[in-house]
Amino acid sequence: MLTFDNRFLRELPGDPLRHNVPRQVFGACWSPVDPTPVAAPTLLAYSPEVAAALDLDAAVMASPELLAVLAGNRLLPGMASYASCYGGHQFGQWAGQLGDGRAILLGEAISRQGQRHELQLKGAGPTPYARRADGRAVLRSSIREFLCSEAMHHLGVPTTRALSLVGTGETVVRDMFYDGHPVGEPGAVVCRVAPSFTRFGHFELPAARNDRPLLQRLVEFTMTRDFPDLALDPARDLAAWFTEVCERTAHLMAHWMRVGFVHGVMNTDNMSILGLTIDYGPYGWIDNFDPGWTPNTTDASSRRYCFARQPGIARWNLERLGDALALLMSRPDDLVAGLERYDEIYAADFCTAYAAKLGLSEWQHDDGELLEELFTLMHRAEIDMTEFFRSLARLDSDQPDPVLLHAAFYRADLRQHHAGQLERWLRRYAARLREDGQATAMRTARMNAANPRYVLRNYLAQQAIDHAEQGDTQMIHDLLDVLRHPYDEQVGRQTFAALRPDWARHRAGCSMLSCSS
Repeated sequence: MLTFDNRFLRELPGDPLRHNVPRQVFGACWSPVDPTPVAAPTLLAYSPEVAAALDLDAAVMASPELLAVLAGNRLLPGMASYASCYGGHQFGQWAGQLGDGRAILLGEAISRQGQRHELQLKGAGPTPYARRADGRAVLRSSIREFLCSEAMHHLGVPTTRALSLVGTGETVVRDMFYDGHPVGEPGAVVCRVAPSFTRFGHFELPAARNDRPLLQRLVEFTMTRDFPDLALDPARDLAAWFTEVCERTAHLMAHWMRVGFVHGVMNTDNMSILGLTIDYGPYGWIDNFDPGWTPNTTDASSRRYCFARQPGIARWNLERLGDALALLMSRPDDLVAGLERYDEIYAADFCTAYAAKLGLSEWQHDDGELLEELFTLMHRAEIDMTEFFRSLARLDSDQPDPVLLHAAFYRADLRQHHAGQLERWLRRYAARLREDGQATAMRTARMNAANPRYVLRNYLAQQAIDHAEQGDTQMIHDLLDVLRHPYDEQVGRQTFAALRPDWARHRAGCSMLSCSS
């Protein structure tokens, strides 16, 4: 069914203890641990695209044998379950050892095309890194991760993927907002898939412990296994590899800013060494445009991880990774070039992305002022980001009609109050389009390819959760289907593109989320 080649286990040192009790793990990159079986697993949904990448057809996905694996009730031949050891900076502070507290890897599957996929069960029980937690996950957070992983992929954003969503038939107790009101919720397990789940924090922990030999082995392994196309010499090209990580991270940040995604908890242990979006917790999508918006209630006071700060936080996280790698460098200043490359790539990508979103054939210096003026207007007038840019593609550059954009406003009074500012901006923008000189059809097509019609709006995910908790999973499947083609107009699917309704403005799960899952 699946072929495994578990290089992470074979080539990196493991924890000699098999006792599944919380502990500090030294001198090892992983600890052996078995998933904890669940009572009554049910396959709620799966991604056919991810299954196909793993050479799993519909019949296999429907089999009781695979369901047992995806629930954590059994292992297949060749699988070897373990949790990896890493640390991290959380909200700007060093947190020490963290590790996979409720994520259990099943090994590295090799497809018939020779592609390597790490399989990881999230919510499959405690590990030695679980501290005082139970290692489980609730249905609401599992649905959000399952859907968003696939939505981001189809938007063209680098991301981990999700193979399956399994209900456990068990209850998990969670205090959603840490306010002393725990409740029992349905449990679930998500099978996550990625070429590698290695994070910045994997390198930070041995560096913080001054374990140079372990850090060196991990760097050499990662460069060899996960970056084979670079053909770098691990003994000489550490700075070049760090630059590659910086470039991938820059590309990722530009994508997030392009589609209006807010991760919510950009700790260094949530940063992928491959430049993938990883760990979908209290994420959110920008509805009414607000650079300072964060979906994470834990971050509400400082807004460290708000939308506008994400590129800067990514750079800060890269600096922490650089601090760790400097332990191996005779000339640590050589890593500075990677950070400078991050700045260059992010700036270039951002300009390219927004040139496409605005329908411009190329970005010019003055376009930055045009965009900043638009962002200010969108913020003050509570304009929906996704709807506005999508509607902008229909604008006639000879006769710019603001009525085309009225549907993007959340409040009629703010639309009226800012009508003059909108008209002035549209005149300036229309003049820029005329100067650009693209044919209207070409410009419209380019904008529609850059501006999604459908994103996983927070309230849509919450509606799917509400239904699923009552036993109805149809909306999960509907959303998964719609989000496969986010840039296409889909007949009969208009409701999935609707602006956030008023009832969702301040509702938990729609505008307020926590790390509790």
